[in-house]
Amino acid sequence: MDTMTLWHLTGWEFAALAFAAFLVGFSKTAVSGANTVSLAIFAAVLPARASTGILLPVLIAGDLLAVLTYRRHAHWPTLWRLFPAVGVGVVAGTVFLVWANDAVVRTSIGVILLVMAGVTVWRRRQADAAGQPDEITSRSGRVKARSYGVLGGFTTMVANAGGPVMSMYLLSAGFRKLGFLGTSAFFFLIVNVSKLPFSAGLGLIDGRSLLLDAALVVFVVPGAFLGKWAVRRINQRLFERLVIAATVVGGLQLLLR
Repeated sequence: MDTMTLWHLTGWEFAALAFAAFLVGFSKTAVSGANTVSLAIFAAVLPARASTGILLPVLIAGDLLAVLTYRRHAHWPTLWRLFPAVGVGVVAGTVFLVWANDAVVRTSIGVILLVMAGVTVWRRRQADAAGQPDEITSRSGRVKARSYGVLGGFTTMVANAGGPVMSMYLLSAGFRKLGFLGTSAFFFLIVNVSKLPFSAGLGLIDGRSLLLDAALVVFVVPGAFLGKWAVRRINQRLFERLVIAATVVGGLQLLLR
């Protein structure tokens, strides 16, 4: 990664990254999956391949704050069921990043964003049409967990975009708000930390990128506090519509860039 380009950010570009970091904090404590907007901003401002490594420590900072907030509400049997499949997906994503150049990664992120926006719309329509079934202990639930785990691991390694995949799985499994937030907080903390050696080995994280991360993490904290305050007050449906719209715009921007 040519990290020298990180020192040539304009004021507006840094402001965009700071806003994206703020959204990471907010999404981790309020609306999981909203950080798809953040990854679109990072990939638009920075080289797409490098943006995945620079965003990762920012996400981990948000995960830590989410764990501190919702640690008592995690459902560990669900987490243990997901992790083996996620590991397969992370390895597949790492192999993909070995040969993929910046243009391929940028296009892949754009496609992933658009697919995840479509998945989110489908999820909401399914939820409106019927109640959420509890599939945590069923055979079909185990198959579903493996499928979502592999897809989530791949998308989170390639584009840090596993949030919508896991959100769909947790909601379909019948999780209520606090259980959803607590389980996803531990899930992404563990998965994102496990990605660090892979990203470093690919050259996506180094000393210069970590200095930029140190400046951006400051903006994660107020976002997390706002999310904690808003989680019981926010109009979830309206916010999800805004996130979907922003995700679609971000995905199209990357594809047309």
